[in-house]
Amino acid sequence: MVGNLLRYSIAPLMSQGFPAGAYLYFLLSFSACTGQAQTASKTSTVQTAVASNSSALEPIRWRDALRQEEGWYSSPEAMRIADNLLLYQRDNGGWDKNMDMAKVLTEKEEEELRSPIEKGRVSTIDNKATFTQMEYLARVYQATGQEKYKASFLRGMDYLYEAQYENGGWPQFYPIREGYYEHITFNDGAMIGVMRLLRDVAQDKPTYSFVDATRKSQAAKAVEKGVEAILKTQIKVNGHLTAWCAQHDKTNFAPQKARAYELPSISGGESVGIVKFLMEMEQPNQEVINAVDGAVSWLERVKVEGIRLDKVEIPSINKGYDLVVVNDPAAPALLARFYKIGTNQPMFVGRDGIVRETIAEIEQERRVGYSWYLEFPQDLVEKAYPAWKQKWKTAE
Repeated sequence: MVGNLLRYSIAPLMSQGFPAGAYLYFLLSFSACTGQAQTASKTSTVQTAVASNSSALEPIRWRDALRQEEGWYSSPEAMRIADNLLLYQRDNGGWDKNMDMAKVLTEKEEEELRSPIEKGRVSTIDNKATFTQMEYLARVYQATGQEKYKASFLRGMDYLYEAQYENGGWPQFYPIREGYYEHITFNDGAMIGVMRLLRDVAQDKPTYSFVDATRKSQAAKAVEKGVEAILKTQIKVNGHLTAWCAQHDKTNFAPQKARAYELPSISGGESVGIVKFLMEMEQPNQEVINAVDGAVSWLERVKVEGIRLDKVEIPSINKGYDLVVVNDPAAPALLARFYKIGTNQPMFVGRDGIVRETIAEIEQERRVGYSWYLEFPQDLVEKAYPAWKQKWKTAE
């Protein structure tokens, strides 16, 4: 009975994001309660403390779960979220995407997550799914030593090994979901996010020191194969290396279409993430050096200058605003999301799948619902790359 009272007294407060200090006070106070009246009194005390605390913390959401101070990962709130992740984990070892996995769950929601139907669904690495849940569980395990978090993390590792194609790429969904989901997926940092986690495991970073030697060896091999896939998918134009599409064919490595507005192209944002990963390698071989050289050279050629993107408030339309390109010689350089292969012309595509040359030509819903321009990676091109090139020039 105490457990149920605790659950139903705390959950509504937590869902409102009351301060961590008040939460701990509630737990301690509740444990000393001997009757319902006293419980009501303590709950009232907490509610008063929350109401009067001007420094109340914002509710922890999943998107913020990996941004906390190190000591936080041993807290009751951190463990509550980790327990959520155990429920959200599928039987195949992975997770789904686009959910606030830090929210307080009702009993009904917990039952649904335990159901065979839910547990049997496919998992994904899209939108930072699976590898972020794994990183979180590793942090909580290191902070608490609770074996259930370690076991869940290791199941995730086995899922990533099983999902990897023999040629080194990773699909967006696994088990395979037919369609563009089975392409080798760089979109939104999917494959690079997986490879960064596995690289850190292979390098025995402190967060992952608990991983056994066999899985660490597997991680090193998976990263090595992943780099091979990256090199094979890099797009060549007239014999020159450029960069990468957001997704590539799993068999012949050719650039592929995803959604109607995501056509075969050279992708600015995804390519920047790949270049950064390759530059982080401890001992890049000549192929990797050539790949980085080609990609950075391409980035310099496709830099968009002399314009800025203004947000114009229009309450009566979708999302209440529009985006307008304005000529501005002093504006910081931009990078287009997609470039036409062969011409390096920025591409803008609506839901009709037709390529336009300017963002003004596509429908407003897509114009404001997608990131068509990104910040140009000035520091990467002008500082990090020259220093990296100097370091590895002897390899040429």
